[in-house]
Amino acid sequence: MASASVMALAVALLSITLSTTWMVEARIPGIYTEGPWQSAHATFYGGADASGTMGGACGYGNLYSQGYGVNTAALSTALFNNGFSCGACFEIKCANDPQWCHSGSASIFIAEYRAGIVPVAYRRVPCRKQGGIRFTINGFRYFNLVLISNVAGAGDIVRASVKGERTGWMSMSRNWGQNWQSDAVLVGQSLSFRVTGSDRRTSTSWNIVPAGWQFGQTFTGKNFRV
Repeated sequence: MASASVMALAVALLSITLSTTWMVEARIPGIYTEGPWQSAHATFYGGADASGTMGGACGYGNLYSQGYGVNTAALSTALFNNGFSCGACFEIKCANDPQWCHSGSASIFIAEYRAGIVPVAYRRVPCRKQGGIRFTINGFRYFNLVLISNVAGAGDIVRASVKGERTGWMSMSRNWGQNWQSDAVLVGQSLSFRVTGSDRRTSTSWNIVPAGWQFGQTFTGKNFRV
């Protein structure tokens, strides 16, 4: 199941089931804003320590070292959207079930573990991150697999490109989750990355990877404005 960031969800992990799809729009140019509340159902999944979604289908690996911690949820097939929703942020509250809903904070309501499946309301919200977008380069000489994480704003990435110091911009294909691949030989070149979120905003990180980079290293680029 997927791991997507959930705003202020510190008590439990939720598995969200819904039957609707949507297009994400940025209503204010240059700033990602929250979407409308929608109805869904949720249940507890895994433990409160995020062990149930550790690793997951987004490729983030250790959720604590990646900065997500317990603020993660396992998503339904519809909302997971074949991995394109990885990194997206949601606000969730328990809805229309006074038997199981209790106030968890000013804006989040969490059901009890023994409640089973409960109705909830959710909405897409801006992702607020510390620092820049992270690009972790794995693979080998003829295969570059780049994990893109810590994305602010829309949080998800729908398009990615890479540029070596001796190449033009080259589109990357999504391998799985938020792992993007390129088959070009880029070893020994400084690299730039360009990513586009589902709100159609684009961020370009110029020359953030030095020519002497090695596989397994992580580099930080320019993040989106929130």
